[in-house]
Amino acid sequence: MNIGRIGIWTFLDFLPAAAAQDAVREVEELGFGALWIPEALGKEAFTHAGILLAGSRKIVVATGIANVWARDAMCTAAAQKTLCEAYPDRFLLGLGVSHRPLVQGMRGHDYAKPYSFMRGYLDAMDSALFVGSQPAAPLERIIGALHPRMLELSRDRAAGAHPYFVTPEHTERARGILGTGKLLAPEQAAVLETDPQKARAIARAHMQTYLNLPNYVRNLTSLGFTDEDIQNGGSDRLVDAVVAWGDAEAIAERVRQHLARGADHVCVQVLDENPTVPPRRQWRALAKTLLA
Repeated sequence: MNIGRIGIWTFLDFLPAAAAQDAVREVEELGFGALWIPEALGKEAFTHAGILLAGSRKIVVATGIANVWARDAMCTAAAQKTLCEAYPDRFLLGLGVSHRPLVQGMRGHDYAKPYSFMRGYLDAMDSALFVGSQPAAPLERIIGALHPRMLELSRDRAAGAHPYFVTPEHTERARGILGTGKLLAPEQAAVLETDPQKARAIARAHMQTYLNLPNYVRNLTSLGFTDEDIQNGGSDRLVDAVVAWGDAEAIAERVRQHLARGADHVCVQVLDENPTVPPRRQWRALAKTLLA
């Protein structure tokens, strides 16, 4: 499966299906190798991926991530095989354990042992019965991993890892754990804005949710950020480390830092003042520099 060096990570949940298909076609026409979509409180990941695959020709659609608490392992295995048979080499399954407030607070599951749950989930996927047309190509999956044990699981039981809300320093750490031959595809948030005040305001609006989720906070503190950095919407130091902002070249430089430190593919999430509308203008502007 060829996802290229640069992909686009984006929320299309607010768009009707036809508009979402139009957006993915533009990402494809611009030359990005993959489109990454989330699964949180909006569209169901596999249904959404099928809609986007049907509306495009060659781009890879990847889940970043499909929530393992949203469906049982047998269902996930069947959905992956169904999409991979229908769209050979175009669907990449990213799996993740999500976060306690979303899993335990909203879905009512027990989030006591997410690592053990993921390990058992992979076992169940691998042994799941599937009576249907099989995909021609081998199946590939990656894991949304931040911390060492989940990165080790990504190395041992998957094709690689998809860290989210990370810095190039984390990418270097992740590559050290994954070793060679495993896909490392970090997400990089970006604001195409040269005014520091405006750029950081957009970045902080994006970061607000994540700075209230323990998994991300624990990862940031492991990278050397303090409680003072994380409080009150994030210090300038933290904002600038997590979100690249500036002109297209500044954002391209951050992407190059990830690649230099071991990333195979960087998923660029472009942020805008209105998060419900795809940032198509910025995608076009960045394509000229990122894909040159």
